[in-house]
Amino acid sequence: MVAMTTIDWTHEAIEQLEWHWREHARPRMDGLTDAEHLWEPVQPAWSVRPRGEERTALAGGAGDVVAEIVFPEPSPAPFTTIAWRLVHLAIGCFGERASNHFGDGTVNYPSATYSLQAADGLALLDHHYEAWMAGVRTLGPEGMARPCGPAEGPFAEFPMGALVLHISREAIHHAAEIALLRDLYALGLR
Repeated sequence: MVAMTTIDWTHEAIEQLEWHWREHARPRMDGLTDAEHLWEPVQPAWSVRPRGEERTALAGGAGDVVAEIVFPEPSPAPFTTIAWRLVHLAIGCFGERASNHFGDGTVNYPSATYSLQAADGLALLDHHYEAWMAGVRTLGPEGMARPCGPAEGPFAEFPMGALVLHISREAIHHAAEIALLRDLYALGLR
């Protein structure tokens, strides 16, 4: 008979994303070129663009480059470039959540600074991924069980553990999309 032990769900949730990020997702982004970063294989496409060249009404950013978005999102939503997906992961998934739950609450799409260069997009992603993971590591069982709070709108009463798992799903999902787009680009489907 196997003895029952207590499972550390915080550790398991962290390990799930960290392992995937370290072994699959982030290595697939290494060597991303500026051309791949901004590649628009179909139209319409949301991306990051120089301020004044945006194609959506709600494009935002604090600098000379903005990220395109429309809220509520149309159905079907336009194609999104690797650049857009990096911003979504960096800010929409990791940055806002890390800031809202473990920081000062100031990180959001309008306040962030974006770039047309792939290396800068990856640096932004790495920075906010690390901020999110550092915060999640502080949660422990009580932190994973507490409600998310008002920063999560209609999901305010959901436990932080549910948010941690949701962000992991989002990260794995969008990283896989980026990997696929890189494969298509490398195959010359442009």
